[in-house]
Amino acid sequence: MTYRCAMGSSAQHWDEAYRQGDTTRGWYQPHASMSMKLLGSSAVSSTSSIVDIGAGASTFVDGLLAAGFTDITLVDHSPVGLDIAQGRLGDASTHVRTIVADLRGWEPQREYDVWHDRAVAHFLLDEADQSRYLDTLLAATHPGSFVIIGVFGPDGPPMCAGLPVRRFTEADVASLLGDKFEILHTEISDHVRPDGDTQQYVWTLAQRRR
Repeated sequence: MTYRCAMGSSAQHWDEAYRQGDTTRGWYQPHASMSMKLLGSSAVSSTSSIVDIGAGASTFVDGLLAAGFTDITLVDHSPVGLDIAQGRLGDASTHVRTIVADLRGWEPQREYDVWHDRAVAHFLLDEADQSRYLDTLLAATHPGSFVIIGVFGPDGPPMCAGLPVRRFTEADVASLLGDKFEILHTEISDHVRPDGDTQQYVWTLAQRRR
């Protein structure tokens, strides 16, 4: 089965995007508030393992470390984005594992208690993309694992970082996850960009059925 993201969604594209200044780009958030809120709503502890898909330079890892989590893996196909995160974390980065890999070809070598994805799934433009995403999600989780997904909502932007995206309803996210996951909570929230504009996100907390 093939896995195709939005045209141009390559490591080179995202390396260049990060080189333009992560904190000025539309995706930047000083605190991953919604991610941490949903994580706090799940039955996990600081010993739980967490994988952040498409992590790049996200500040979610900062929040995890501040909360005492010690088993953290960041996956992204942009080494520049991951380098920004490691540089920001300093010595604390020694507690974080990074994997430079394209999700289209990544084969998880372990299972995680939490799968976190902010703004990867909305680059999946057709059913084949979404099917492969689900295959990878299932390979990286176990029954009882939690899933946190944030994607552009129905009133979100049609483009991100120069690439087309798919806008999701709450039902679309449930369809993406399929019947192996139980939806525990959904929420629509506006992300405030560094330039003051807003982007609508649909957030979902789900759990893999036992």
